Amino acid sequence: MNITLENKQCLIAGDGSLPVKMAQTAHENGFEVIAISLSSDNHKDLQKYCSKVYSYSPGQVNSIKKVLIDEQIKQLTFLGKVSKTMLLKRPKLEQRAIELLREVPKLNDDAIMLKIIQELESIGITILDQTIFIKSLMVQKGIMTKRKPTEEQLIDIEYGYKTAKQMGQLDIGQSVVMKDRMILAVEAIEGTDRCIKRGAKLARKKGAVVVKVAKPKQDKRFDIPAVGLKTLKTMKRYGADVLALESLETIMVEQQEMIKFADRNNMIIMAF
Repeated sequence: MNITLENKQCLIAGDGSLPVKMAQTAHENGFEVIAISLSSDNHKDLQKYCSKVYSYSPGQVNSIKKVLIDEQIKQLTFLGKVSKTMLLKRPKLEQRAIELLREVPKLNDDAIMLKIIQELESIGITILDQTIFIKSLMVQKGIMTKRKPTEEQLIDIEYGYKTAKQMGQLDIGQSVVMKDRMILAVEAIEGTDRCIKRGAKLARKKGAVVVKVAKPKQDKRFDIPAVGLKTLKTMKRYGADVLALESLETIMVEQQEMIKFADRNNMIIMAF
């Protein structure tokens, strides 16, 4: 579906460098970006490219909606990780957030995000495909590093791909850790890095394969799989050697830095 982009764009930013990259790209292409920051780790970097940066917690639904209305926002992009573990930590939730969570039959990622999107659409906002401003970061098929996977690793990648797709179908997670045709860890609420840590430790910190894929029928408005340098550093720390990504479906932040890091540390990055 073709969409005409408004000059004024809103970014709801979670953790990491990906929201900053989107803000930078949009800014450099002449768009005004208003950011609603849900994380403190990239707040200063967002200020470089955004005309305004508001800080809220994910539970401040009414406050965020008021900003969107006051700023006359018509289009919005979600980018960056917002961990669902905050729901286990007794966060401060405004009344509307509590009501929305009660309306969701299961607290999985898709159900929560679709409910949030429905709430924003009710005030006239369109949620954009996450990749519109960062299409150059979508990985292309091929091996990106000097080191190539072995036949055994390719078998693990194929098995991991099928397993991760099934996990995605259930909306559990998008990553699995493999070794010697065994599933060592499946990503759940803890996120990719902790999944890697668990699986690589079971592999005795040697030779684990990390596979990350999109969910079947992935809604591109949210939760597109993404990896960055932090992912590789976690793999290095715990002894995982191979990162395999689904091509054209995965965002790779800091691509050149990741490839250089992998080559320096005799690791493999490939997209299938």
